[in-house]
Amino acid sequence: MSDTLLTASGIEVIYGATHGLLGKPGGGHKVLHGVDIDIRRGETVGIVGESGSGKTTLGRALLRLVTVSAGAIHFDGKDITQMPDAALRPLRRRMQMIFQDPMASLNPRHTIRRILVEPLLLHRLADDARSAERRIAAIFERFMLPIACLERNPHELSGGQRQRVGIARAALLEPDFVLADEVVSGLDVSTQAQVLNLMKELSRDLGLSMAFISHDLSVIRAVCDRVYVMRQGAVVEHGSCDRVFSAPADAYTRTLLDAIPLPRIEPGWLDRVAEA
Repeated sequence: MSDTLLTASGIEVIYGATHGLLGKPGGGHKVLHGVDIDIRRGETVGIVGESGSGKTTLGRALLRLVTVSAGAIHFDGKDITQMPDAALRPLRRRMQMIFQDPMASLNPRHTIRRILVEPLLLHRLADDARSAERRIAAIFERFMLPIACLERNPHELSGGQRQRVGIARAALLEPDFVLADEVVSGLDVSTQAQVLNLMKELSRDLGLSMAFISHDLSVIRAVCDRVYVMRQGAVVEHGSCDRVFSAPADAYTRTLLDAIPLPRIEPGWLDRVAEA
């Protein structure tokens, strides 16, 4: 079995493309320009760049949530680039996304109980509602979520609680790969630390591979093993976080670091902030 779980090569995405008589795309706005990325089993990879750099589009392309116009995507050795939806459906459970705004991904009309129970039954990870609720209760305890949240609708929870519910929903499905898109943006510092600790624990305990999209370079350095730096739809630099942040090779990376000075990361800082 290969150490690489997910790989993409030469990925291009064009929004608003039209198709001519020969089926070739034309026109539109090219967002990704031949991006290459690989994610190994059990590692957390950061994807950084300023607004409009294409990092969110890349993440959605990796999950086949947007159509690629060129290139190839392989997941666990399978070419999923043009895989039909019916064939892709069994893999969906193994590839989960945690959104920046959980209100956009949690049905406002449903209780948290229904939001969490239904996917477990759909993917046959629980035999019935009672066994599904036992699994949910266990993860709620781990995520420091009161069981009373199950009877509430998303708008009745705090921002930090909604984000933890979004993470719990992904974790309950026992995925192999999780894409986290700006999951701590807009949260206060203490809540950010709690959420980041959860993500690190899940990656470690479940052996998850994770892509962490963020504009916050200090967060990327704290939780990721490697980082890809994007600019205008292309990767301008990638490597280990230690190397990229201490000795950036590309002028754009140096500009990002100069614009947002990184604090010196001390061991255990996430734990101290989370407990504050």
